[in-house]
Amino acid sequence: MMENPVLICDFDGTVTKNDNIVAIMKKFAPPEWEVLKDGVLSQGISVKEGVGKMFALLPSSQKKEITQFILQDAEIREGFADFVKYADQAGIPLYIVSGGMDFFVKPILNGLVPDNRIYCNEADFSEAMIHIRWPHACDDHCTNECGCCKPSIVRKVAKEKDLIVIGDSITDLEAAKQADLVIARDFLLKKSEELGLPYKSFQTFYDVIDHVKEVVE
Repeated sequence: MMENPVLICDFDGTVTKNDNIVAIMKKFAPPEWEVLKDGVLSQGISVKEGVGKMFALLPSSQKKEITQFILQDAEIREGFADFVKYADQAGIPLYIVSGGMDFFVKPILNGLVPDNRIYCNEADFSEAMIHIRWPHACDDHCTNECGCCKPSIVRKVAKEKDLIVIGDSITDLEAAKQADLVIARDFLLKKSEELGLPYKSFQTFYDVIDHVKEVVE
């Protein structure tokens, strides 16, 4: 049983049903974005380099169209609001740690998760092309050029506590390796199985609530 757990939850493809960066690129980016995406997924290039170059393909003048599109397109996974309520009532700290961008992560989570529990990247629209800022870069213990470095954030907010990581993708893998329990789907599920990590699978956040209850109650 876990006596002092912390929840670290991914956003794109986890809180939301789709990966919002992929959705934006499919809608607005020229074909070159596909090569960058494949490079990130194969770990041939870092997340920071790949995502930064993807957004650099998009003109800042499209900010309004991109923002309107993604706020309408994004769909929150079933049970997330109840999961947030459960964590709050159980006194379990919940942090959203996302490789996504502030201009869609924070509006989508508005009213559900306070900004001081959200870690994500920042999009700068002041230049001709979109420029990404990385306020949560890797600490001295990570050299992966993560962009939003989930292991570094884990070391900061979950020090000497039981760690539960919830996620779906390559960006969650290094944090998952530090976890006492991984609650996973898609790519992260396959990798957790391959690497022998302690994991449970999920489709909705009602599954996540059940898995957390199993280890804390």
